[in-house]
Amino acid sequence: MKKNIAILMGGYSSEFEISINSGNVVYAHIDKARYNAYKIYITKEAWYYVDAQGLETPIDKNNFSLQLAGRTITFDAAFNIVHGTPGEDGLLQAYFELMEIPQTSCDFYQAALTFNKRDCISTLQAYGIPTATNYFLNQGDAINAQEIIDTVGLPCFVKANKSGSSYGVSKVKTAEELLPAIDVAYREDDEIIIESFLSGTEVSVGVITYQGAPKVLPITEIVTENEFFDYEAKYLGKSEEITPARLSEAQTTAVSELALKVYTILKMKGFSRSEYIFHNGTPHFVEMNTNPGFSEASILPQQAVAAGISIQELITNTIEACFLQ
Repeated sequence: MKKNIAILMGGYSSEFEISINSGNVVYAHIDKARYNAYKIYITKEAWYYVDAQGLETPIDKNNFSLQLAGRTITFDAAFNIVHGTPGEDGLLQAYFELMEIPQTSCDFYQAALTFNKRDCISTLQAYGIPTATNYFLNQGDAINAQEIIDTVGLPCFVKANKSGSSYGVSKVKTAEELLPAIDVAYREDDEIIIESFLSGTEVSVGVITYQGAPKVLPITEIVTENEFFDYEAKYLGKSEEITPARLSEAQTTAVSELALKVYTILKMKGFSRSEYIFHNGTPHFVEMNTNPGFSEASILPQQAVAAGISIQELITNTIEACFLQ
């Protein structure tokens, strides 16, 4: 008997449209001989199913069910591909745990931890994971520009603490650019992380739970036309993504082992994609995405295909793994 799978897409953040695109790709590639797939849009106003004609039917949040043609549809699992809140920050994970419905992402605590860049970095630093030097601000804090520059140096990055797809991120080269960059970050979040600039090769490393064990996928090198791997570089063709990355065997081993260590330390499940920069020859952790982009051109699917795993197989593996968690 085929399982009913809810493909969750949308969300409450600036990444709404990116998530819709990812969800449509999951729907297109999911094994429909094995699963009944339902597109479920998650918005602040409502959660609803969208059929092939675009008609919307509300989800009953009391038990996550759907009324269609006089039948009650319940779900065996949820494929969580919501980028940003509430799909990557733990809210949906906690809801589905309460509903006792398996979902494909990591658990709620791991989602909340990794979505909060400051907390994630602080946790990993305690395990000796190399990171940039950082400085934290909350909205309303007094801003001592000189103290910030003395701590992290110039150039530096100013980032919204809980945001994805490089929303609220600025590269600051001069002291005069610092305060405007902080204002940009505060438009996305009331918490900010300011980081020292790491010069070197940037790579993206996918780690997934595959056939019951963590697996590091072929590494992708990021070569951007812009100042950094920003929204334009990620989604508007302003970067080159080279898989496998042009790394030495020693570099490949070093960053693969580090990525696997990070995945294990954080007790991750499902798929993830983390960013690293080889600064002074050593890979430094930048951030982790627990629901990374999932278009055919996105990095994680590229890496899976390079590993000999089709997008359909990646989806099937992710769904089946969630039943074992």
